[in-house]
Amino acid sequence: MSLSGATNPWVALRPGMDASRVARDVESAHDAFLLQGESAADVRPVVLDSWQRSLRNGVDPDSETTDSWADADLRSYRNSHPMSIVRPIVRRLLLDDIAETGLLVAISDADGRLLWVEGDHAAKDRAALMNFAEGADWSERRVGTNAPGTALVVDDCVQIFASEHFSRVVQDWSCSAAPVHDPLSGAMLGAIDITGGPRVAAPEVLSLVRATVAAAEAHLSLKAAGAALGSQVRTGSTLSVLGGPAELVHEGRRIQLSRRHAEVLLLLSENPEGMSADRLAVLLDEADLDAVTVRAEVSRLRRVLGPDAVTSRPYRLAIPLRTDVAAVRSALDGGDTSGALGRYRGPLLPESNAPGIVELREELRTAMRAALLRAAEPGLMREWTLAADGRDDRDCWAAYRALLDPASARYAQASARIELLDRRFGRG
Repeated sequence: MSLSGATNPWVALRPGMDASRVARDVESAHDAFLLQGESAADVRPVVLDSWQRSLRNGVDPDSETTDSWADADLRSYRNSHPMSIVRPIVRRLLLDDIAETGLLVAISDADGRLLWVEGDHAAKDRAALMNFAEGADWSERRVGTNAPGTALVVDDCVQIFASEHFSRVVQDWSCSAAPVHDPLSGAMLGAIDITGGPRVAAPEVLSLVRATVAAAEAHLSLKAAGAALGSQVRTGSTLSVLGGPAELVHEGRRIQLSRRHAEVLLLLSENPEGMSADRLAVLLDEADLDAVTVRAEVSRLRRVLGPDAVTSRPYRLAIPLRTDVAAVRSALDGGDTSGALGRYRGPLLPESNAPGIVELREELRTAMRAALLRAAEPGLMREWTLAADGRDDRDCWAAYRALLDPASARYAQASARIELLDRRFGRG
């Protein structure tokens, strides 16, 4: 059964096609291509072209390995990646509807690196066996024909069905993916993918992915417009310290701060009345930091902010500074738990052990957690329990489970997580 005559070359299965027969035909074509170098007439041109690229790139069709990043490197990278801006859109349009259907939603960067892989827990565990997991490189040049990797190469939406995958270890799966572009520059930012069984190769799934990409790019466009407007009407600087590396926006520049400079700047913003060098030293390091070292750090910080940005005796910020920590607190104070959670991208300066920072981190986490428990909204509780701060929080998992239908798959998943935490931490 030839697929090359399909009306839409990116769609794997047209209505009326026998999926089992197509799978057998493509599997035979794949074997013939690898063994005899045949042209594979029963394969769509987009797939054959990808197979040929995969072969030229030296991809081993029987290999089960791919390059992966360490968790710390991945967290740092993806939290500052533009695709993190569209992740809430992807989750709302795709994940909430497919989380219990055996499907996965993946978001990659423009090089094919998987930034997030979410969805059905059993499917996620099974996919991890072939390293379809967060941090893994699923570019076409690395693992051969696959929807997210190939979509990035052809710069268009594409479906890959079963044995259309170049690597045999992936051929139990099907996937639909489309690239995401920066609405201003047109640069490719990454891809959005749905992975699962044969039904993922249906035309309507590709339409769903395409619609999600359109919504994501519209969201990016609105964000860009808002940022441009904000730069005209706002004054002062902004400091982001939640969920990853600290970033300062100051005088139109985006500055990646060192951990120490981020600590100093945040502590000064949290203490507008000012602090002595000795007090700041204690908040930064109770044991090994002295006032002389603090003065040197503040001096270096002035080179970043300007000579008049931090006053002396006491040290005090002399410029307006907004922080994402203050934004979360403001939302919590206003009773906007959903807004607070949206701004809470993760733990405050997670790599910092400075006593003053550790105290702020725990204070904010506790306030966020308490607001979620009061709100008792399943969607918010689910997002929290899947995030770093709530993943091992048994009480939050129990509160989340209490909001679910005991007959639902999510109830069973929450129960399984609670049992795991009980075993891990020796409870019960």
